[in-house]
Amino acid sequence: MSLSSLFSLEGKTAVVTGASYGLGVTFAETLAEAGANVVLAARSLDKLEATAASLGRFGVRTLAVRCDVADASQVAALAARAWEAFGRVDILVNNAGVSAEAGIFPERVPHELFEQTVRVNLLGTWYCCREFGARMLADGRGGSIVNVASIAGLNGQPHFPAAYQATKAAVINLTRNLAASWADRGVRVNALAPGWFPSQMTAAWFAVPQFLERFRAQAAMNRVGDPRELKGPLLLLASEAGSFITGQVLAVDGGASAMTGGHYTPELYALLEGILGELGTPIRPAPVRTA
Repeated sequence: MSLSSLFSLEGKTAVVTGASYGLGVTFAETLAEAGANVVLAARSLDKLEATAASLGRFGVRTLAVRCDVADASQVAALAARAWEAFGRVDILVNNAGVSAEAGIFPERVPHELFEQTVRVNLLGTWYCCREFGARMLADGRGGSIVNVASIAGLNGQPHFPAAYQATKAAVINLTRNLAASWADRGVRVNALAPGWFPSQMTAAWFAVPQFLERFRAQAAMNRVGDPRELKGPLLLLASEAGSFITGQVLAVDGGASAMTGGHYTPELYALLEGILGELGTPIRPAPVRTA
């Protein structure tokens, strides 16, 4: 098999939830550019149809379906529409997600906001995995499910949305469970865990310079991501190029998950240099990238 054919999705059908804006649009474009027909799902049909129209440039077929993934009956209807229109689904990207309690300290989060995040991020992912996974197994062709998690699901962060972190951690272990359960029948299940990327969900955070600088400093590469940098990782997990990959969490975060803290600032280096200098252990400050 040639290198190009490993990554080709010609003749395949993909479903992307949360495809009306942000990273969901990037994921849909990636799959369409690789040759897949794409079913787009979200709660806003107008935005979905705009995304579907934009995918026309790739010469693939598309279908826009209004669907709230927190409603199991709507997920079942989405799957039925996809199979009716295309006769198969080979790839599912569970991208729909919310962070309903953003900006609220855990001790002040109303129960209903926590529950809303659980319904969309965890139950919504489960409903889609359950419905599409069962159909993939029944078809006997196998398939690839990519659950969009987050590096927020890998560890705790103070004053970060508690329900978001809890649900993304749950999605990661759900991914592992399903991967172990379905691997012998040809359905691969992996998680994509982005770090900080510009999107509608992060726009309010990025608008505050102090937060943006903090997010940059959390990554070993000392910057936030470009949505285009998720295209390759997604295509690897979705295509035959990743045929022996299942149950994995692929962090795309500029090295943030490899670090235990952020970069030292020049001011902190100066302070540390003074302390160590008194101990006879001088240091040389490392350059700090800001791009």
